[in-house]
Amino acid sequence: MPTPVDAATARSPWWRSIGPALITACVVFGPGSLVISSNVGATYGYELLWLLALAGLLMGAYMTMSARTGVTASASHFTTLAREVNRPFAALLGIVLCLTCAAFQFSNNLAIALVAGAFAPEGHTLTVQILAMGALNLVLGVFLFKATHVFKTIERIMKVMVGVVLVSFLFNLFIAKPDWLGVLKGLVPGIPEGLSLGIPRIVEGAITDPLVLIASLLGTTFSVAGAFFQGNLVREKNWDVEDYYRGIGDSVAGVCVLTLVSAIIMTTAATVIFGRPADNIAGLALTLRPLLGWVAFYVFCIGLVPIALNPFLINAMIGGTALADGLGLPGKLSDRWPRILTLGVLLVGFFVAAFGLWTRTAPVNLMIVGQAMTVIGNPLMAGTLLWLANRRNVMGERRNRVFTNVVGVLGFLVVLALSLRMVWFLYLRISLLRGA
Repeated sequence: MPTPVDAATARSPWWRSIGPALITACVVFGPGSLVISSNVGATYGYELLWLLALAGLLMGAYMTMSARTGVTASASHFTTLAREVNRPFAALLGIVLCLTCAAFQFSNNLAIALVAGAFAPEGHTLTVQILAMGALNLVLGVFLFKATHVFKTIERIMKVMVGVVLVSFLFNLFIAKPDWLGVLKGLVPGIPEGLSLGIPRIVEGAITDPLVLIASLLGTTFSVAGAFFQGNLVREKNWDVEDYYRGIGDSVAGVCVLTLVSAIIMTTAATVIFGRPADNIAGLALTLRPLLGWVAFYVFCIGLVPIALNPFLINAMIGGTALADGLGLPGKLSDRWPRILTLGVLLVGFFVAAFGLWTRTAPVNLMIVGQAMTVIGNPLMAGTLLWLANRRNVMGERRNRVFTNVVGVLGFLVVLALSLRMVWFLYLRISLLRGA
């Protein structure tokens, strides 16, 4: 029997119950996505907005597939896979997703360390950075075990954070005054002048990758891991087949927010800092300050706060919950094992980041494990999701239609191409490390 809260949710308009997809959007769009979108705009102007729109379409197709499968099966994907295939396969996906999140959690820590280091007294940068990371992880660890309803709390926080991000960057876009005709032309597919096509290669002892921004834009906007976990998030809302269209509407809204924020930042960068890409958030902020003015600069910094903080806990929670669910343990965010395993992901991210800062190890070398997990996990998750969404005894009459399958297959091929590209990149990276 539904509780009064569930009944009220069921009666409310779909736009008032949006939440799962916003959480996915917040974890997908982090500091790395901000820098990549800015650099694409700064390097190619408005000319690759169409590629961002394509990536958003692919993400939308997989997020709606994931949500539709979750509400129709009335179970998370891990539970459905344990039934349709076997528990070891579900556990494999849970382990891969958890390791991916754990490996990349350290970059979320480094984003916090970067901000803290900018305000550290001279000679004490490392100490301040480690203390800042440790304090944030401690606060989030306490929250994990003190919060009664983890999902509801995070959902409310994310709605506020998304609002802050949208208002901040829309304000900066208004100040920048872009060429709207150029923006519209950028939505027409084409290859920018000066863009060289090719694969990564070693030149004078370093890896050069002519398509690094293109691959990064696709990889950060079209996040298969985020889309896959959408099946868990709709179950957090206790949505079932009666909420089929609610799940679709939620996914579409989340993808629109994700793509819109990326487009706003890309357009702003194309207008303000064209020809001057920045390697990190600090460099980007300092570049924008004299061009946007002090007010816009402070508004930009306000928008950075949720972008830096949003993925921090959610990424860890995805890893911990996916592992618990894949192993057949209780798989909701508020359950005991997901909280324990999430704490483990937080600790791994903190210690790897602290080790990297202490030893001055290049971040890219520490990310090799995470990149390897992406190579394995993304095609596996994309193929599995496409298979589930077409399986009659799971979806019944709600199986994928032709258009969704065409976009789904295109998305799978993109993911496969990015994975093969990463295999080659890892081969080159390991070759350099051996030769060092």
